[in-house]
Amino acid sequence: MFERLKEDIAVTKERDPAVHSVLEILFLYPGLKAIRMHRRAYFWWNHHAKFLARYISQRAARKTGIEIHPAAKIGRRFFIDHGTGVVIGETAEIGDDVTLYQGVTLGGTGKDTGKRHPTIGNGVLIGAGAKVLGPFTVGDNSNIAAGAVVLDEIPPDSTAVGVPARVVKRCGKRVDRLDQVHIPDPVAQELCKMTVQIERMQKEIARLTEENQQYKEAKE
Repeated sequence: MFERLKEDIAVTKERDPAVHSVLEILFLYPGLKAIRMHRRAYFWWNHHAKFLARYISQRAARKTGIEIHPAAKIGRRFFIDHGTGVVIGETAEIGDDVTLYQGVTLGGTGKDTGKRHPTIGNGVLIGAGAKVLGPFTVGDNSNIAAGAVVLDEIPPDSTAVGVPARVVKRCGKRVDRLDQVHIPDPVAQELCKMTVQIERMQKEIARLTEENQQYKEAKE
């Protein structure tokens, strides 16, 4: 237990430049408090005391603003920065050395049964407000941009951005010209598709009208 706590403190000092002291981390960091309480909840969940486990997890959510289901599997050196609004579902699995920022959801789509939540590989960083939804894997050492909505598997060593998220870098090499500033507007994309379809329909209507007129003229 103390080894894990030492790791958590070291990770917080390493990843948060705003840290001033160990006491600050121990008493004032909601991410650390949520993780420590989750470990207790996870223990009781796996020892058939599910009510107690849920009680601990809900108490943690009220105290920290971070909701982690007691059945979620979380690796070592897990770091939640700021943390408000983070939600981690029941069947989520998180590897070692993962970082989450505020507002991240590791959730389900409502369409799956059994394994419903994502598996996050080692060394993954997920930016503020990102949503990872579904029973797929985000590969090791990948980065998910702030505000991204991830609905499909992300390969290892990748960077994904956008709504829905798409991979723009693999192994440090750009595979798409998209960046976090020039994210496509999904509404604009749909409107563009509709405009193209309307133009095709108008052309087809004009063609049929012309053929009908020619037919009438031929009968006369």
